[in-house]
Amino acid sequence: MAERRPNFDYDDLIACGRGELFGPGNAQLPLPPMLMFDRITSISETGGAHGKGQIVAELKVAGNPKLDWFFKCHFEGDPVMPGCLGLDALWQMTGFFLGWLGAPGRGRALGVGEVKFTGMVVPTVQRVEYIVDLKRVILRKLKLAIADGTLKADGQTIYTASDLRVGLFETGDAVARA
Repeated sequence: MAERRPNFDYDDLIACGRGELFGPGNAQLPLPPMLMFDRITSISETGGAHGKGQIVAELKVAGNPKLDWFFKCHFEGDPVMPGCLGLDALWQMTGFFLGWLGAPGRGRALGVGEVKFTGMVVPTVQRVEYIVDLKRVILRKLKLAIADGTLKADGQTIYTASDLRVGLFETGDAVARA
């Protein structure tokens, strides 16, 4: 097993968004403003709730000008981070995990089992923590990760998602052409 880095800072995430971290045609993160975390604090192919690996990331919220774009419009006078952006962060991390393992192809979210929201990310939240626990990783012709995810706002769990599905697709694959 090749030695893999256990964490990544913001500059690393931007390099991933430009296609530089895992190489051309492989997993990329979106660039700002759609990149929904500032750093990956830990990543491992063992451990986590299911023993199949875990990735943990953080986002500084309070006073972060990179988040003004959605707080200004969602909703005027009642700012809240759209829940779909928190869900997207969990998909982003699941795809990053596959790239980190060395699997080739471009990542695409393929679905989610169930999502529950029990709170909100508002501008006064100091820090969001995302936790993705891998349940199954397939690295054959099909490259697929299935995971459960949690979003915590200042330490309190406010989103959960089960059966997040992300696949990696190479140029000739049907989903890559769609």
